[in-house]
Amino acid sequence: MADLVFFSGTMDCGKSTLALQMDYTHATRGRRGVIFSRDDRAGAEMLSSRLGLAVPAVEVTEQTDFWREVVHRRTRGQVVDYLICDEAQFYAPEQIEQLARVVDELVVDVFAFGITTDFRTRLFPGSARLLALADRVEVLQVRALCWCGRRATHNARTVGGVMITEGEQMVVGNTGARTGEVGYEVLCRRHHRAGLTATSAHAPSPSPDPLDLSG
Repeated sequence: MADLVFFSGTMDCGKSTLALQMDYTHATRGRRGVIFSRDDRAGAEMLSSRLGLAVPAVEVTEQTDFWREVVHRRTRGQVVDYLICDEAQFYAPEQIEQLARVVDELVVDVFAFGITTDFRTRLFPGSARLLALADRVEVLQVRALCWCGRRATHNARTVGGVMITEGEQMVVGNTGARTGEVGYEVLCRRHHRAGLTATSAHAPSPSPDPLDLSG
């Protein structure tokens, strides 16, 4: 039996790292898979982790049909046991339905990775469909942290370190954006509601200063 599994969490919780590990683990056991991603931080046709790991991937576009992708490979003699689908929040709902069909009718495991809500705390359409169709939803156990030290549960979009609440749902940015660029920051619910980022709150490090033992 095959499963459609959705691994979800905020930014910075290790989704892409787990996707890379999942592919490695299955490949070392002789299984053959295909890696898909969309709008990865490293550029097109890549799956990358913030830890610096990266591998080639098939870029997902609006025209991608996962059913046809798998059937095409199999009719050419390629074995496909599983799919790794990163940045799945950006997939269209009908593409998630294609993934479910791949699982049910072609008996291919699908491991999808993505965040559930956008910077306005609204569900991405792809994530909403995954929550409805997945055989299993797993919240990643690595907890991203807000600047205050609490568990981060929300994704904030920033410009120059200031949180913004309007704009298109899909805008690619990074957590290390430079001044004036669109970036993202993970916040606890309290500070997301208040619109307080590390920059706007002038937050110091949550770690205490080391003791001065020189005297």
